[in-house]
Amino acid sequence: MSLVCPGKSALSAFRLEKLRAAALLLAPNVTIADTRHWYFVATKSALSAEQGGLLDRLLGLDVGAGEPDAAAAYTRLLVVPRLGTISPWSSKATDIALHCSLPSVERIERGVVFYLASKNGAALTQAEVQAVLPLLHDRMTESVLNEIDTAVDKIFRHGEPQPLSSVDILAGGNAALAVANRELGLALSPDEIDYLVENFTKLKRNPTDVELMMFAQANSEHCRHKIFNADWIIDDEQQAISLFGMIRNTHKLHPEGTVIAYSDNSSVIEGAEIERFYPRAGGAYAFSSELTHTLMKVETHNHPTAIAPFAGAATGSGGEIRDEGATGIGSKPKAGLAGFSVSNLHIPGFEQPWEADPIGKPGRIVTPLQIMVDGPLGSAAFNNEFGRPNLAGYFRTFEESVNGEVRGYHKPIMLAGGVGSIAASHTHKHDLPEGALLIQLGGPGMLIGLGGGAASSMDTGANAENLDFDSVQRGNPEMERRAQEVIDRCWQLGDNNPILSIHDVGAGGISNALPELVHGGGKGAHFELRNVPNEERGMSPMQIWSNESQERYVLAIPAERLDEFAAMCERERCPFAVLGRAISEDRLVVHDEEFSNDAVDMPLSVLLGKPPKMTRNVVRETVKLPAFDTSGIALKDAIERVLRLPSVADKTFLIAIGDRTVGGFTARDQMVGPWQVPVADVAVTTMGYNSYLGEAFAIGERTPIAVINGPASGRMAIGEAITNIAAARIAKIGDIKLSANWMAAAGHHGEDAALFDTVQAVGMELCPALGISIPVGKDSMSMKTTWKDGGESKAVTAPLSLIVSAFTPTPDVRKTLTPQLANDADTVILLIDLGLGKNRLGGSALAQVYKQVGDVAPDVDDAARLKTFFEVIQSLNADGKLLAYHDRSDGGMLAALCEMAFAARTGLDVNLNEMHGSTMSALFNEELGALLQVRRSELAEVLGRCYDAGLVEIHPVATLNTSGNIVISRQGETLFSDSVVNLHRMWSETTYQMQKLRDNPACAQQEYDRLLDANDPGLHVKLSYDPNAPHSALGTQPSVFSTRPRMAILREQGVNGHVEMAAAFDRAGFASVDVHMSDIISGRVKLDDFKGVVACGGFSYGDVLGAGEGWAKSILFNPRARDEFEAFFQRNDTFALGVCNGCQMMSNLHEIIPGAEHWAHFSRNQSEQFEARFVMVEVQPSPSILFDGMAGSRMPIVVAHGEGYADFSNADKLKAAQSLVSLRYVDNYGSPTETYPLNPNGSPQGITGLTTPDGRFSIMMPHPERVFRAVQNSWHPKEWQENGAWLRMFENARKWVG
Repeated sequence: MSLVCPGKSALSAFRLEKLRAAALLLAPNVTIADTRHWYFVATKSALSAEQGGLLDRLLGLDVGAGEPDAAAAYTRLLVVPRLGTISPWSSKATDIALHCSLPSVERIERGVVFYLASKNGAALTQAEVQAVLPLLHDRMTESVLNEIDTAVDKIFRHGEPQPLSSVDILAGGNAALAVANRELGLALSPDEIDYLVENFTKLKRNPTDVELMMFAQANSEHCRHKIFNADWIIDDEQQAISLFGMIRNTHKLHPEGTVIAYSDNSSVIEGAEIERFYPRAGGAYAFSSELTHTLMKVETHNHPTAIAPFAGAATGSGGEIRDEGATGIGSKPKAGLAGFSVSNLHIPGFEQPWEADPIGKPGRIVTPLQIMVDGPLGSAAFNNEFGRPNLAGYFRTFEESVNGEVRGYHKPIMLAGGVGSIAASHTHKHDLPEGALLIQLGGPGMLIGLGGGAASSMDTGANAENLDFDSVQRGNPEMERRAQEVIDRCWQLGDNNPILSIHDVGAGGISNALPELVHGGGKGAHFELRNVPNEERGMSPMQIWSNESQERYVLAIPAERLDEFAAMCERERCPFAVLGRAISEDRLVVHDEEFSNDAVDMPLSVLLGKPPKMTRNVVRETVKLPAFDTSGIALKDAIERVLRLPSVADKTFLIAIGDRTVGGFTARDQMVGPWQVPVADVAVTTMGYNSYLGEAFAIGERTPIAVINGPASGRMAIGEAITNIAAARIAKIGDIKLSANWMAAAGHHGEDAALFDTVQAVGMELCPALGISIPVGKDSMSMKTTWKDGGESKAVTAPLSLIVSAFTPTPDVRKTLTPQLANDADTVILLIDLGLGKNRLGGSALAQVYKQVGDVAPDVDDAARLKTFFEVIQSLNADGKLLAYHDRSDGGMLAALCEMAFAARTGLDVNLNEMHGSTMSALFNEELGALLQVRRSELAEVLGRCYDAGLVEIHPVATLNTSGNIVISRQGETLFSDSVVNLHRMWSETTYQMQKLRDNPACAQQEYDRLLDANDPGLHVKLSYDPNAPHSALGTQPSVFSTRPRMAILREQGVNGHVEMAAAFDRAGFASVDVHMSDIISGRVKLDDFKGVVACGGFSYGDVLGAGEGWAKSILFNPRARDEFEAFFQRNDTFALGVCNGCQMMSNLHEIIPGAEHWAHFSRNQSEQFEARFVMVEVQPSPSILFDGMAGSRMPIVVAHGEGYADFSNADKLKAAQSLVSLRYVDNYGSPTETYPLNPNGSPQGITGLTTPDGRFSIMMPHPERVFRAVQNSWHPKEWQENGAWLRMFENARKWVG
């Protein structure tokens, strides 16, 4: 049975207006009158009236729901998730219904109806409808239906299982397989076709399509790195070593500090003995001293991001997260990075001079602008919902005609990487015993992401368009979070970890992951195909076995531990299935009970053996390019252009959408100082909640240089990574480990030889000279886009691109330097010029903004000098001689000085008297180097130490002024002067334009206009207590409390902020206990065992049906859960706190919380964007037990949410709530504010925290648990020691309990 229900408007007013404006450009006669969400519900039986009413409440079908007036007069287009798939929204909404006592609900799905009309009153033509369709749906992930009445049958229809097929090579030989190769998009080489025909002929049978697809994915360039393992002949000379061999050379020469290299899903580097904090058996959190290593991994997801940017980038980040979690026998992802390279943006109304003469693009890919609107949102959304902070990144645009061809990033680079933690005892996978159970953990399979490994190995345009779209996946981070929680429960058992081996499911789906799992464990396997969880019955065996549905892992456990593992999965509500068993034979069998045959039956040695090795026979090219002509360039114009170039400009639009604090380990994010300016050189995390040991990571990339000199671009990428990461305190340069991600258009003239020479320069020369190794990396060798445009062949070829990510342990996270200038000292800014005054401008931002490239590029001419530079910076930092630090890179010294001034809101006097070369080359060259702020009283010492080390090219270049201007002079002549405010607005204009296009334009304008206030005092602290002093009422330090009240750290599926919350309450003297909602609903845990309950932050049910609402309804509409919570709230000796998602949830429990009837409901931020900010709040006088003695205190706090707007529904309710308000957002002057982003959600009167009249139950949207330590704050006063200001709130709770 099924139900169909129209809901409320799907788009806000400003989003609808944006959509109408876009439609006007494509179809002037079409208007989009309105939108509505529609709900489709499949049930096992008819719902009773009571159940129907409950379902209406779940779906929000109140008086505001229903079709618009005169709906029949419109053309209705229904957009639903791609037929044959189940959306992540559906999975979570259905879960909520089941937990709310609606067992007959089988599935809930949601679509959007667009109501279209013509402006001339005539019926819309099919052509007009087709013209606007690209605006209304994503053709990769969604389907468009014209009839609502028949939609439910199509949405819920399941086809009959499709049979196995085979390719008749016994009769047709190579020709038959070549046809299948084209039709299935297998991307097999002629050598591989020969290999398969030979081996299946020996087996005396034809290969099935399952076996062929599996082989194609397992042996794709994407998975096997055939080019990096190839033999090379260059200019008729045989080369002695492969590309991969040259990379391995770095580890061979310097293996110290590396635990795992090249042999697992991530690399592992040595960590330290730390106090690790996690729940033990029974749920009680505790610290234990453990040797804990750091894992590092960086991936790319370029091809999918070109086709469907949100899904492509989301699953790129999701896949990399799974790589981390599936390292060794289970580990913990911790912090991430993301980056993008695209062609020119062409922002409407903001086109730039260097974007002239666009070449166009093929229809199969989206525009660079669309990639940068949707791709970063996808990556951020996955990280946010999974619960991993994104702390570093890069963004480059490049598209230029070079030597008669267009070089650029129509096929983008989408970089995803990160660090994690792993127990030293868990770093190596185990051999599998015969009979070991082979398990899939995570979501179901469905018909998406088929053949992605092969498709990603082909140039864009070389594959059939429908196969390109088939190869992109969709993401469900909340499911991945559930799977990670199961992995966490396993590794937290220490030596009793049941996991023997684990792999993530990525390219090729389980057809790639399962053979890797058993082959790595030294066994074969027997599987049952129909045991694979599958949401589309009509899939063929090949589709079941090879689809790339995300959020899945495969792992092996001993057979006798199945019940224990199943209990973990049940508690976390994470699906799993036993797919097969390990066998002793070298054989892979996949049986299909549906058709009583074997979809696969082949030796593993054939699948994963050694097909014929590739040989690359190439020639070098000498490129003659014109010199960069700077004549006629005015300094003022150059500065304005360079500051607006995306690689130089403000990246706030990319950063503020990503949570940077979840987990509670962040010590240095991108945003710096009291004005939160995104200029940090390095990301830094702590290893634990009681430690200052940490990890640092940074990115280096200088890809435009490659069109001039490939090897120089590789060396400069490594050089930039080192000058960036040098801002962290690092014991020695050898502690730095690199990930090298290589992108090239293999087969394009000159590119293969340039790739070889660049890898050689990096792997055989520079890294060995520096003493640095590259234990991990990835390659993408199909970076070319080709298409036909009206019969004309067009192509865009990416430059040879090396993206370097550097990782290192740091002995003290507090010693991280930033570009924020110190305003309180007589200081000088010095330039250390590692280019020795050569001032080479080739490939620079200056050249790019004048549509040139140049012929001479900067380079790392002396590895010893770079190494010395690093050692000197570390020595000066250790001795406290450096007040600020910023590397010189994109935009040269000019951009670096401006960024330092922006971070400190100070003027600068820039003096070029000591600089070599022309003014343009001195200001804009991008040679390696760094700017250092030092005290004038210590200038002689700093210069002396640099000279003694051999760093002789060091010059005073700037001093601070109080005029508010940046003034550039040379030999007494003022060359340029403008205010910091004007220059900051130039630098931020690109981010403003992107935010205005993507988000609420009114909010974008408010943030941009904030820069006009030259007197803005920035973040500040005004406290009614001393955070460095122990709480007067507690007496002794909490760590030695003899009694610890039990505190329920409450979470629901999708919650991700519980561990740092447990740590904060533990620090304050509580016994934190992990409590999942499944524990309460099942009756395993009773709330009468606890004094306090805290509902934690995250994305319960992925925020489906409203943030926190699904969680609340699973309490209100589940009798056992409701009884537990009502009883807890009715006791007079209890307290409760709800933070972020927990705040949203508790606000929806107002009917069972005494005194909560005037609380707000929390809805979508006014910006309609996830907001991750560090903003000011003021504690209000209120009854709250948590804020006792804190009234009037002002201090910054972390926010990270998408639905934080406090909606009181009417003025009377807002008035009645005034005495219950505990927190308000305030501006930097201390006044309550509704101005964005100081108030990141637009809540009335700045309200962001509420309590009850007795003060026992409190809710707040900001995150105090993420900043209870001083080091966790993005900015804090220098006098703070260990404690942050927000620890007092938790200590107050402990005081109240007594």
